[in-house]
Amino acid sequence: MSGEAAPLFSAIADAPPGGQAGWIRADDGVRLRVAHWRGGDGALVMLFPGRTEVIEKYGRVVGDLVAAGHPVSVIDWRGQGLSDRLHGDPLLGYVSDFSDFQRDVAAWSEALEVLFPPDRPRVVLAHSMGGCIALRALMDGLPARAVAFSAPMWGLRAGRFMRLGMAGLARAARLTGRDGVPVPGAGIEFRLWENPFDNNDLTTDADTYAWMQKQVNLHPELRLGAPSLRWLGAALDEVAALARRSAPNVTAYCGLGTREKIVSSEAIERRMAAWPGGALEVLDGAEHELMMEAPAIRARFMAGVLARFADA
Repeated sequence: MSGEAAPLFSAIADAPPGGQAGWIRADDGVRLRVAHWRGGDGALVMLFPGRTEVIEKYGRVVGDLVAAGHPVSVIDWRGQGLSDRLHGDPLLGYVSDFSDFQRDVAAWSEALEVLFPPDRPRVVLAHSMGGCIALRALMDGLPARAVAFSAPMWGLRAGRFMRLGMAGLARAARLTGRDGVPVPGAGIEFRLWENPFDNNDLTTDADTYAWMQKQVNLHPELRLGAPSLRWLGAALDEVAALARRSAPNVTAYCGLGTREKIVSSEAIERRMAAWPGGALEVLDGAEHELMMEAPAIRARFMAGVLARFADA
């Protein structure tokens, strides 16, 4: 991490005290915000957020992990949070290629080697798009003793992203250089700050949803809206490439809600069924964000995570 501290909005994070944020740079020059909490003697948790998400959103999860003895590090991926935005419209979800996220992982992992003892075991906790990024990183050799996934993006739910031939549209737009626009039909559901609770597909918990909205309303610079066609095309290419590869040799736990509407439940079930030693837990009544769900669902998922991490 560079000598320059980065902002960490502790007042909205509900995180344990002692968190520190700083800037790192990927090898292509993109500036990234990372934060860490020292914790105890447990395995170091690398927390891979999903699309649109920011470090502060995971403050309560960090609290659970630190209470269990784990130091934790969280990243703002390129194009979101306070990391460098990649498009002239800062609210547009954009990435040139999903391989660019692996540049972020490499820079982050290198920074952690300086911040923590080199022999400290690492584990990974990943949500949604972060689950896609984490799977690639683990396949490519990221050292981790265990991984826990929350509704990982190993496929996209067709009704949300690919109606009206959107997959073909994304690829055609990429060939013509016209993919730096929002996915057609993207509406208020991609604008957390104004989307009403009864229109959300993220959580069944109204209080947590209101807390998430409050974060991006108090700090509008954290907002991110609809994905671009470029993002969609890159995401489809990545999940297809990952589906052709075998699972990495690491203990894996995965949670999936019965009310999942954003990522492909079928892709998750196929991957976990073929993962040696992998465990899939289906959480009745849960929507997409298991760590932001109603207390009983959230507690059940976090218990599964901490059980795997305790053995790492």
